[in-house]
Amino acid sequence: LSMVWNMYDFFTLYADVDGWEWDGSLESPLSEDSNPLDAWIISRVHQLSQEVDAHMQKYDVPNAVKPILPFIDDASNWYVRRSRKRFWKSEDDKDKQSAYNTLHYVLVQLAHILAPFTPFLAEELYMKLTEGESVHLNAWPEARQVNEILINDMAKAREYIVQGLSLRAEAKIKVRQPLKSVTVPELPEEYVEILKDELNVKDVV
Repeated sequence: LSMVWNMYDFFTLYADVDGWEWDGSLESPLSEDSNPLDAWIISRVHQLSQEVDAHMQKYDVPNAVKPILPFIDDASNWYVRRSRKRFWKSEDDKDKQSAYNTLHYVLVQLAHILAPFTPFLAEELYMKLTEGESVHLNAWPEARQVNEILINDMAKAREYIVQGLSLRAEAKIKVRQPLKSVTVPELPEEYVEILKDELNVKDVV
């Protein structure tokens, strides 16, 4: 769970530097032109909320808790890691604002989801992010849109990356050594740059 605070610390560090301020909205920042990473993590947190709620309705606490840690890992080790440069760069303020809005939204949603299980962590996280009275006075987040296609496509892209890194390891070729190309099954164009970057290849076939 320290990964939750790592994400919060990362968010506040850059938000303070840029003077970013929350507009007070708890609505999803998703739009038609959202960055694929933003759209993916927002769908993932909505998916998590629905899964946890479905199990809690049956008082099935073990299965309600089970998907939380994989989500935190996704958010920290994939979304934040892949989005770091978006917080650093200044030439595309719209994309940077989208990254701030998305990470803030995801952390607030996560505070609500964690509230039944880690009440003090969730309370501190919520109050730091919103200055609200208490997360425990709020209703459970409403069911919102989950883009299953997007979630599945990102899972495929990540699996191709795992396989590509495994092949590099087998061939004893370190990631810092660029390669000409990688050949994968069909994948939407928006994931090509992610594969090129993660696998350090010049082209995706």
